[in-house]
Amino acid sequence: MMALRPVRSPGRAFLIGNSFDGCMLQRSHPSRWIGFVILAFLLLSVLPLWAQHDGHGQLSFQEQGSNDHEHHAARGDRAGWEGSVAGVAYSEFNHHLTGMLVLIIGLSELRHALAMSFWAWTRFLLPGALLTSGFFLLIWSDHNAWPIGALSFVETFFGSDPEIFQHKSYGLLSLTVGAIELLRRLGQIRHAAWVAPLPLFAIIGGLMLFGHSHGIHLSAARIAMDHAMMGTMAVTAGSSKLLSDWFRSLSSAGSSKWELPWAVLILLIGIQLLIYSE
Repeated sequence: MMALRPVRSPGRAFLIGNSFDGCMLQRSHPSRWIGFVILAFLLLSVLPLWAQHDGHGQLSFQEQGSNDHEHHAARGDRAGWEGSVAGVAYSEFNHHLTGMLVLIIGLSELRHALAMSFWAWTRFLLPGALLTSGFFLLIWSDHNAWPIGALSFVETFFGSDPEIFQHKSYGLLSLTVGAIELLRRLGQIRHAAWVAPLPLFAIIGGLMLFGHSHGIHLSAARIAMDHAMMGTMAVTAGSSKLLSDWFRSLSSAGSSKWELPWAVLILLIGIQLLIYSE
């Protein structure tokens, strides 16, 4: 007589797409590290805003430009770099590469919003793009900053240049959120609170863009307008994602109507970064 064994349903070894969100919310359990990680994330988010505020309004435009020129003459001539042919090419390349990574995130999230069945590994596109973007910004965001430029680690992260500090902060936050999303999709962290860092990153990053400046630049007004547009879309996208996660936690549904504006706005930000020019 054949022995009876429990039947194991196929396809459960890996959760397909982003359907892991609903499963994790149902099987969530408290973790003593969640409060610490969220607090650290918020501190990392607030520091760039504080540094940016602290770095402005201390000198007049003429005094600041003169001091910047004198200081950076010995540090790779950053004042002459902004707006130069090489400086513009470097900045545009950084924006275009970031735009490609943001497009990957947007396409991945659009697939989930439309409930399209796809290869299981595509759920790692978002954390992979965030981690790649974070590493790139942390190393190559500024030609004159640590670790590839003349500025030391202390001067880069604790100096008087808010633009460099913001770029590095974006990199650190992107690495942090990318690691959290990777662990979520691997099933290592399952509490409902772990869904919050991703939309919070979009909201706080968008708010930072409203004050992001490229210093003395011939196209400063147009650059500020581009950043304001991207900031508005990022804040709206992050808010939509928060609403989507909240409604999904209440209904235990696999998707929400707020997922679509989140995905579409991320795609639009990626397109704007791809066509960015100075």
